[in-house]
Formats: sequence, C-alpha cells, structure tokens
Amino acid sequence: MPTNVIDPNTWVDKYSNYLFNYTIGRVNNREIAQDLVQETFFAGLKSMKNFKGEASERTWLVAILKRKIIDHYRKSNSKKGKAEVRMQQIGDTETEGDWLEEKVADPFELNAESEIENKELGKAIYQCLDKLPEKHADIFRLKTIQGFDTEAICNEYNITASNLWVIIHRARTAMASCLENNWFK
Repeated sequence: MPTNVIDPNTWVDKYSNYLFNYTIGRVNNREIAQDLVQETFFAGLKSMKNFKGEASERTWLVAILKRKIIDHYRKSNSKKGKAEVRMQQIGDTETEGDWLEEKVADPFELNAESEIENKELGKAIYQCLDKLPEKHADIFRLKTIQGFDTEAICNEYNITASNLWVIIHRARTAMASCLENNWFK
C-alpha cells in the first residue's frame, strides 16, 4: 500500500537545492540547470495525478528531472558538432581500444597547440560518431561522453543493461577503428 504523499507547496523549499546540485553536475551550466529544475516542478504539477506514492516525492521528482536532462541533451545533440569533446584512447596492448575520459590533461596547462589538437580530435570524434547507426551513436554519447547512468539510458531506449553494454562495446570498437584510420595516422 502506498505510503508517500505529494505536497507541491513544499517542493521548492525541500528539493530545489538538491535538484539543482544534481542537475549542475550533469549540464555544467547554471542557467540551464535552473531551467531544468523549474521544468521538473512544472512537469510534476502537471502529472501529480500519476504519483502512486510508491516512491518518495524526491525520488519521483528526480525521475522527472532525469527525463528533462535527457531531453535537453537530445535537443543539443541534434545540433551536431557544437560541443568540444576530450577523450583519449588507451594505447597499451592490454587495454587496446579502451577509452579513458578521466585521463584528460588539466585545461589550465593547455597551450595553443593542445587546444587546436583537442578541437581537431573533437571534430574527428563527431565525424566518426556520424558514421555509427543513430541509436548506437546516441547511446554512446549519453553513456561515454555525457556520463548518464545505465538505468536512465536503458529506460529511455527500452533496452536491458547487457544490451546497452553490447551497443557501447560495438560503438567503441567502431569509433576506435574510425579514429585509427582518420586521426591517429
């Protein structure tokens, strides 16, 4: 039996800071984060009748917010090539073809040559992404570039976690091959 109740009169006081902090970590833009939180509250008001009380109010609002963030990235990704991407491929034999997003140089240490190289690599990555099947490219962007969690992507595309990882593996393999032929020559 559902035990949680919904009270939109308290949402701003109770959840706005949490939702904003959650969002800013994913979109890295203050205005966009504020807009997404506001859209979440509006969507929550519109769909209050759908709240079953099985989850907490905050969990329910976070689920709505995740959808808003995914929608935001869908819109921005339809304008391909706008964002700079910094990714590196691991080159040792044990991990050949693996991607490592964390191993990015400190942006304060970049020189002009590094910046040009990053822009060219970002362009090459997006050109290679364009060669992937659309679903694979979208899932690769969400998981690998934008860091969305597996559950959100699986829910959005109605796939299992193992299917997601197969798609990610195939996309990474295709990306590595494409970049090898077009960038690392």
